[in-house]
Amino acid sequence: MIFEIPTAGNVSLNQTSLNQASLAASAPLSLWEPLFSESVAWTVWMEPTGTVLVAITVVLLCMIAWAGNLIALPGNWAAVLILLVYAFVGPATGNASIGYIPVVAAFCFALLGEGFEFVAAALGAQKAGASRKATLLAMIGSMAGAILGAIVGLPVPIVGQVLAAILFGGLGATLGAMLGEWSNGSSWRESLPIGHAAFWGRTIGTLGKVAAGAVIVVIAMISVVV
Repeated sequence: MIFEIPTAGNVSLNQTSLNQASLAASAPLSLWEPLFSESVAWTVWMEPTGTVLVAITVVLLCMIAWAGNLIALPGNWAAVLILLVYAFVGPATGNASIGYIPVVAAFCFALLGEGFEFVAAALGAQKAGASRKATLLAMIGSMAGAILGAIVGLPVPIVGQVLAAILFGGLGATLGAMLGEWSNGSSWRESLPIGHAAFWGRTIGTLGKVAAGAVIVVIAMISVVV
């Protein structure tokens, strides 16, 4: 049997082939390396920044929900729901995590706002002897008036729309209650006390509900920061 003894030339050729194969295999990796590094950098940037953006979004949504109180919408309960969803699916650790204690606190203030509004309504048109139709039309009128006030606004910096929504909501409740009593056969003079009571009931109830909603917004801000 004849064995072929490798010469120095063959060894050099084999080594060259191995080096070329190694370069060919590493070439695609070197092409992807900048993309991998950029992806890692983007992930590192998004981890804190994305969390901050989500936290800011939660606070903004709570503020939008708070504004819904001005047009007789359940804004406080919407804010509580937003906080509950964020506590359930949001970050579990870090400054942006809120846990369930702020959610319970927000729920208590939402309940307090509803109770205040109910008492104000009970001491308003209903106590003055308003009929069911007058009460219903007062609710519809207050919502329409609040929307109109939020659109028109008042010439007051920053809070012009808020004040207009509260004022026009009370006026809408007044007109609705008076219209309801008038349709039941009462004269405008007789329905005026009902409208007056509806105005103050709606206005005081809205102020209490808005104040409770403002506390909920503050709870949301503190929860995502501390």
